[in-house]
Amino acid sequence: MDAKGVVVPPGQGSVWNMAPGRSATLKLQSSETADSVMMFEEAASAGTVTNYHLHRDSDEVAYVLSGEVTFKIGDQISVGGPGKCAFIPRGVAHAWKSTGAETGRVLFLFTPAEAGKAFEELQRLQCPVGSTAAPVFQRHGAEVVGPPPF
Repeated sequence: MDAKGVVVPPGQGSVWNMAPGRSATLKLQSSETADSVMMFEEAASAGTVTNYHLHRDSDEVAYVLSGEVTFKIGDQISVGGPGKCAFIPRGVAHAWKSTGAETGRVLFLFTPAEAGKAFEELQRLQCPVGSTAAPVFQRHGAEVVGPPPF
């Protein structure tokens, strides 16, 4: 492994405005971890929701920092605030929604980093999340399997 230690101070990292009311700060990029992990912090305004999707090549961890987030992982639905932690195995369909009154902040980690590379690429391109981003997500092993379930 060619990874070296890396420390990202508070408030640091590459910022990407993903969509109106939605931004990501990339904390650990795949090139810094020898493709072991990729991690970013997302801020999502109330009502933000993702499509029902899966990642073929990466497990995902989501840790709620603030706000309230509803997760659907497979057939299971769970709601939680700060400290709620979700593990999503590769190949399992999932979605999430910022369901609180305030902006939700969630720390996302992908291991190995392949699924996270889509976010890195979109950040470099400054491309918003949406239909134009679909080929990038597909290239990095993501597949939309349905509309937002909430």
